[in-house]
Amino acid sequence: MMRALFSLSTVLLLAGCNDISMTQQKRYDTYAPAALFRDGTEAQTLPAGVVAQGDLDRAEQIATPPKVDAHLLARGQERYNIYCTPCHSRVGNGDGMIVQRGYKPAGNFHSARVLSEPLGHYFAVMTNGYGAMPDYSAQLTPTDRWAVAAYIRALQTSQAGSQSEVPSGTQVENLKDIAEREGYPASFAEPWVLPESTGISAKPPDPSQGNPGGAPATGDSAIPQAVQAPRAPAASKGAK
Repeated sequence: MMRALFSLSTVLLLAGCNDISMTQQKRYDTYAPAALFRDGTEAQTLPAGVVAQGDLDRAEQIATPPKVDAHLLARGQERYNIYCTPCHSRVGNGDGMIVQRGYKPAGNFHSARVLSEPLGHYFAVMTNGYGAMPDYSAQLTPTDRWAVAAYIRALQTSQAGSQSEVPSGTQVENLKDIAEREGYPASFAEPWVLPESTGISAKPPDPSQGNPGGAPATGDSAIPQAVQAPRAPAASKGAK
């Protein structure tokens, strides 16, 4: 009797495991018709007010720039040197090596137009891209984008600063002197020119190609509210 009951339970168990509903759940394919919903489609609009997990934190980072301090500027310099110098150069004059090799002109951070832009402008360009410049939202977190924007402002101040703007007791060094101390020739601080042996000529900027370093007007709704960072300590022209 016990053996018969055991055999019957085994048969029932195996039958349940082989049921297709256990191995292949019923589901709707993407964009498939769905009688379950009133509009008859599987693709349902999210209820009002629903956001993905983490979106609120990211939105807050985008809308609220962090406090500008030495740590943020150091981070901005590191990220800028990695992602921005190929086109904009280390001093931000738009004459990076990629541009010298024929890429479209990059934005000159020291031009009158770009100097007048708020930090939100640079953040928006890194977030959305513009012209020939792709967006860098995948490479730079919102905090890093603000850090790079702050460093760009520091670059602008360093190239147009005066000795009177430097806090008392602060030592100002020329970039050429720093280069030589680090073992580089003085020409390291100058724009780099390709040797003729490469067979690639450095093309001058072509105004007809536009300015990929620009961005939509600062009044555009896609650009965060204009935010001005505290002025970074000024340095002599050519200073790092």
